Amino acid sequence: MNLPALRVLVADDHPVVLAGIRALLDGHPGIEIIGEARDGQTALQMALELQPSILLLDLSMPDLNGIEVTKRLLAQRPLCKVIVLTVHEDRSYLRKLIEVGASGYVLKRSAAEDLLRAIQAVAAGGVYLDPSIAVHAIDRTHKKLSNTAEGHAELSEREMEVLRLTAMGHSNKAIANILNISVKSIETYKARAINKLGFRSRVELVGYAVDRGWLTAT
Repeated sequence: MNLPALRVLVADDHPVVLAGIRALLDGHPGIEIIGEARDGQTALQMALELQPSILLLDLSMPDLNGIEVTKRLLAQRPLCKVIVLTVHEDRSYLRKLIEVGASGYVLKRSAAEDLLRAIQAVAAGGVYLDPSIAVHAIDRTHKKLSNTAEGHAELSEREMEVLRLTAMGHSNKAIANILNISVKSIETYKARAINKLGFRSRVELVGYAVDRGWLTAT
């Protein structure tokens, strides 16, 4: 039985980029482009109305930037996955997008090779970070991870699994369904693991996951 197509909304203020993405994805089995937007406010409105599976979003958009669009969208439609397309390799943008819940970060110069891989990874419940910039997710936290994670008691197998699924972007309810245990138990395992590791942000959690290869696309 064929699975329903992934409904993808594309937002970029450059017509050439929009055309390039459409050329890359059009006709690909399992992907349907349901609309295009050329500014952040329109992208947010269309995403709320059309409820795409995935929003491909330029970071630098008129009206609302990609960080603000992602933050507002996921506050109302947490099941939508956001993949940010950008020319920016600055780690500060990556860290901000991770914090607001983006599921993917793809550099435009790599889009021809990596965009489809990112869509597939995110649709499967994962997080995709452009390989050339993924290291930046852990660059400033790596020393902290080394000093904290190794100094605490090892995580239990269940704590590790909950942490891995959390880093991949799954909600507590989704993790509870995957592991067939209660949401309350998920909250307990997550809090215990985060406390053991001394994490204070999603950036540190994703950095930990990147460092261990949990988010590596196959």
